[in-house]
Parts: sequence; C-alpha cells; structure tokens
Amino acid sequence: MKYYIIAGERSGDLHASNLIKQLRKQDPEADIRGWGGDMMQEAGMHLVKHYQEMAFMGFAEAAANFFKILGFLRECKEDITAFKPDVIILVDYAGFNMRIAKFAKEHGLKVFYYISPKIWAWNQGRVHKIKRLVDRMFVIMPFEEEFYGRFDYKVDYIGNPVADSVNDHVVAPDFRVRNHIQNNKPIIALLPGSRKQEIENMLEVMLSVLPSFRDYQFIVAGVSNFSKEYYEQYNKDPNIKIVYDQTYDLLAHAKAALVTSGTATLETALFDVPQVVCYKTSAISYAIGKRVIKVPYISLVNLIADKPIVTELIQEDFTAKKIVAELKSILFDKYAMQKQKEGYALVKKRIGEYRTAERAAELMVGYMKENV
Repeated sequence: MKYYIIAGERSGDLHASNLIKQLRKQDPEADIRGWGGDMMQEAGMHLVKHYQEMAFMGFAEAAANFFKILGFLRECKEDITAFKPDVIILVDYAGFNMRIAKFAKEHGLKVFYYISPKIWAWNQGRVHKIKRLVDRMFVIMPFEEEFYGRFDYKVDYIGNPVADSVNDHVVAPDFRVRNHIQNNKPIIALLPGSRKQEIENMLEVMLSVLPSFRDYQFIVAGVSNFSKEYYEQYNKDPNIKIVYDQTYDLLAHAKAALVTSGTATLETALFDVPQVVCYKTSAISYAIGKRVIKVPYISLVNLIADKPIVTELIQEDFTAKKIVAELKSILFDKYAMQKQKEGYALVKKRIGEYRTAERAAELMVGYMKENV
C-alpha cells in the first residue's frame, strides 16, 4: 500500500519514524512518502520537505508566515495528488494537517491521525470537524479517549511513544567521558527546546541562575540543527557544556532539570528527574493563548496527572529569581522532591505499558485491509 505521512515538528519526526519502521514490518511492500525529518527519512520514507522549514512557534509567528504556509499547503496538496496514496497519516501539527485532512476528504482519500491535535486544550468544538474529516484517530494521552468519548467519537488509545522511547533507551556508559563532564559535581540539565524561537526565549534566562548553584554543573541539551556558535551567543560561561542529541543520556545523569514546556516535560518525568517547567513566548502569542486555551496546565505531566505535580513558570513568572527558588526546592527540600516523584509514579501508571508504534501500525494496516 501507499502511505503519505506528514509531521511538522522534531517530536513528530521521532514518533513517525518509529511508526514507519512498524508499518514496513506489517506491510513489506509499503511505499511511504511525506513531509517530516531526518529520522523519518532514515526509517525508509521518501522525504519531500523537512519540518525545519515549517517550524513556527506561537499564534503571532504563524500569522506572520501566513503566505509561506499557504505555499507549503499548495505544494503538499500537489504532491499528494501526484502520489495517489491509499491513506494519509497525519502526525499532530494541527494547523497544517487539518487543512490537508479537508483536502484529502474532498478527494476521496482515507485519513488516519496519529497523535491527536490538542483540541482538548482550546477550541474543543473542532472535534466535530475531526469527526467529519478523520477516518481513524490514534491517541497517545490517556485522558484523550475519555475526551473524545464525550462527543461520541471512538478513538484508539495506543499508549505513549515517549514512554516507549524512554523504556527502550540504553544509557551510554561513556557519556561523561565522551563529553568531558566532571564526576565531582552533580548535573542540572537545561532543556531549552528544539526550535529557534524557544531557545531565544528560554536559554539565556535559564543560564542566568548559575551563580546560585556553584556546586552544580549546568549542561545544555543541544540539538544538532544549531551550531555551537549559535548556543554560545546565549552563554558567556565557558564552563557550561552543550551536549548534542544526547538528551536521554543527560537526563539519566541529571540531579534536576529546567525544562521548556512540551514533550520534554514528560521525558524528564519518565526518567524520574525533578524538574521546573518553563515557558515564554511573544507577548502577542501569550495574550491570544491565554484567551483561548481551556486547560489548567501547560505541562504534559500535570495534564496527565490532572493535578499540579511540577511547578510551571510561565511568561512573567519565568524569571531568574523564581527559577532559583523552585530549583532549590526540588534539590534541597526532601518533601518537595518526594511529592514530585510520587506524581511521576501516577503519570506512569496512567500511561500504561504499550508498544505504541507497533500497536498503531497493526491497527492501521488492519483497518486498511478491512476498509474501515
């Protein structure tokens, strides 16, 4: 069968790459083409467009790039028409992918959605559009099954791919040696995000708390999309190290972490690392988001637990002073540390134990054969 897959972010690239590997096992004749990243390409997909060209953060930034996004949509639709897939598999990235879903339905193409758009967070009325345009929805958050059920829309909960990735990870025994990391100082991991706008908004403030923690070494989780020189413009201390594409190994060695809101908050929790969640975007994007977002938390940890497990420092609260206070709490207050660990245990229980990509591929190929 012919599959067209679209992922618009780094996390989507990872999850889609695992799905592609499993689709190939279920369907050895699979012909897979799409938009995404290096990992999807390495898994065997013909890559048409890299997600780095499409990564816009926040409402205002997306609006500023409106005409560029329209061009991408036109290009994508033309490529789908030429490829004639049996199914289009959309991976998160709702603003772009829901437009593709509409196009697909208009042209009689089957649509699967792998990793639901976060409609439970804002504009929940979009569920009716999803019911019209998406043939099968595969969700990775335990609360999403109940959410869609309220609208009489049956979805498949397949577990969480982040949990699979963490459980499968084998920590490199030479991590410290390879990266010239001291053994005599505990590590505080800094996860400023993988997008340029995130790093610009987060990293400098995160690094500003270093003078309050001289007995610790701060290590930045870098991504190889950006050069050492790019990171160094925010870092004036030569003793602060940047390790590239080794986030899991870094978390496995960390005593605590400062984490930009997103998938990384869940990854950090699954490694049992105490964390402070941080988030800052442009003033316009924040003002819009505050009006439309309907959930009480921004971190996946708190959303899955349905209660505050980790502290969230958002926008005006994202200051060096507040970071220092919260970081000291999870480092030195045994009660605070224990409460966070207990919360992490609850999150793991709610996620459950699944082989997410394998389960999704089995269902997808089965549904295609049954023409469901």
